[in-house]
Amino acid sequence: MKNLKYIGLVLLAVSFSACDVNNKLDPIPETPVVLENPNKGTADFSKFVSVGNSLTAGFTDNALFQIGQVNSFPNIMSQMMAPFGGGSFTQPMMADNVGGMLLNGNQILGPRLYFNGTGPATVTGTPTTEVTNILSGPFNNVGVPGAKSFHLLAPGYGNLVNLATNSANPYFVRFASSPSATVIGDAMAMSPTFFSLWIGNNDVLGYATSGGDGSNPITDVAMFTQAYTALVTTLTSGGAKGIVANIPYVTSIPHFTTVAHNPVPLNAASVTQLNTALFGPLIQILTALGQPNRLSLLQAGNNNPLLILDETLTDLSAQITGALQLNGVPAAQAQLMGNLYGRARHATASDLVTLSTSSSIGTTNFFVPAPFNTIGVTYPLRDSNVLIPSEQTAIKNATDAYNAVIANLATANNLALLDANTLLTQMSTTGLKFGDFTFTSNLVFGGAFSLDGVHLTARGYSFIAYKMLEAIDAKYGTNFKKSGNVPSPNNYPTNYPNGI
Repeated sequence: MKNLKYIGLVLLAVSFSACDVNNKLDPIPETPVVLENPNKGTADFSKFVSVGNSLTAGFTDNALFQIGQVNSFPNIMSQMMAPFGGGSFTQPMMADNVGGMLLNGNQILGPRLYFNGTGPATVTGTPTTEVTNILSGPFNNVGVPGAKSFHLLAPGYGNLVNLATNSANPYFVRFASSPSATVIGDAMAMSPTFFSLWIGNNDVLGYATSGGDGSNPITDVAMFTQAYTALVTTLTSGGAKGIVANIPYVTSIPHFTTVAHNPVPLNAASVTQLNTALFGPLIQILTALGQPNRLSLLQAGNNNPLLILDETLTDLSAQITGALQLNGVPAAQAQLMGNLYGRARHATASDLVTLSTSSSIGTTNFFVPAPFNTIGVTYPLRDSNVLIPSEQTAIKNATDAYNAVIANLATANNLALLDANTLLTQMSTTGLKFGDFTFTSNLVFGGAFSLDGVHLTARGYSFIAYKMLEAIDAKYGTNFKKSGNVPSPNNYPTNYPNGI
C-alpha cells in the first residue's frame, strides 16, 4: 500500500510538471501547528504509580525483559507526564534482554521469542534473572505478570517459600518489600498522587488459554467485585486521581484467532484410507445413534477440519465400542476407538483453537497405535486445545460482568476510564488507525500484538499510553494531546531482533 501511495504521488508530480511552465502554481503555505503549553488540569502527576499484570509490566513476545520494560505503557506515560510535573518512574528491571528466569540457578521460565523471517523462534542466550536476587524498592510500576485481581491483595504473594505451593509469583518475589507484602501495599508505599489500574485480564485469560478445561477457572464475579472494589478504594484513599482500564474480550486476540479450524492437508490416498477404515464406519454408527453431524468424510485438499474432543457431547463410547465389535472389530481396538471418539467431532468455524496447539497438529501421539494417533486428524485435540462456543460464552459473560464493575467504580470515584474492550474489538474487526499505521489483530504483521498472540508490541503499548493520556485529558482537563506530549508510533518497534 505504501508503494502504491508513493506511485500516486509521483504521477501527481508528473502531471503538474507537464503543465505550461508559465502557469506554475503558487505553493500553498503550510499552517503552523501551534502547541499549547502543558496544563495538568486538576491532576497531580508528581508520583505516578501503575498497578496491574503483565500488560502493565511490559511483557511481550512471551517474556519480560529490559527493553520491553522500557517500552511498557506506564513508562511511556511517565515520560509524557514529565512536563506536567511528573516525577521519576522506577521499574523492577529484569537482568537482561533474553527474558526468562532462574530459581537457585535452575531455569523456571524460558527466554523470549523473536521473528526469524518465517515465524516465532526462541532467542539464543540463557536467562540471567535470578528470583532470589531481591530488588530494593519501592517501585512505580508494580505490574506483576500472571496476577489476577485478588492476587494484588494477597499477603505472601511475594514470599519465596510460597513458590513451592504455587501461592506466590516469582516476578513479585523479586521486588516485594517483604515476604508478607501485598502488591497493592507496595504500590501505596509510593504515596501515589496519580495511578493507573489495569487488572482482571488473567481472571478470564487463564481459563481461555487452558481451553476451559477446568484447570484454571474463571474468577467468580463476586470475588472480582470484592477485589476490584478494595483496589480502587485503597488507591484513592489518599486523594489520588487515576485511570482504570476495562477487560478486552480475550477471544478476539491472535492467540485464539490465528489457527484455523480446518488446516489439515490430505492427499487422495490418505482420504480414501481414512474414510474407508475410520470415518465412514464411525459416521454410520453415529447416524444410527441419531448423531450424524458429529463427523464428516474427509476430502483431498488443504482444508479438512480438525478432530476435537467436545466434553459437552453425550458420551457414546460404549455404544461405539459395542457396534464395532458386532461388526467384527477386535475387542481391544473397538474399546480404543470407543474411548477416542465417544465425544469427538469435527471442528467448525465457531471453535477457537489456541495458538500453542499449532505445533502439535499433525504430530504423533506415541502412546496410541496407528492409525489413531495423528493429533488433530485421527486423535482428537484435547479440551485444553480448543475453546468451544459454550466456553466462549462463559468468557464473554464474565468479561461483561467485570467491565460493568469497573465502569461503575470509575464513575463512583470520578476516575478516567479506558475502554480497552472496544479498542481491541475494533482492532480485530475493522482495524484501528494510529498515526501512519493501521493496527489489526493479525499475528506478526498486525502491528499491535507480539509473537505470543496475547501481549502487545512496543508500538501496541505506545497506543495504549496514547489512549490513556487521551482519556486523562477528557477527564481531568489536561492537554497532553494539544501540547504534543503524546507518543508517536514511529518511535516504537513491532519486534525485537535476536541478540539484543
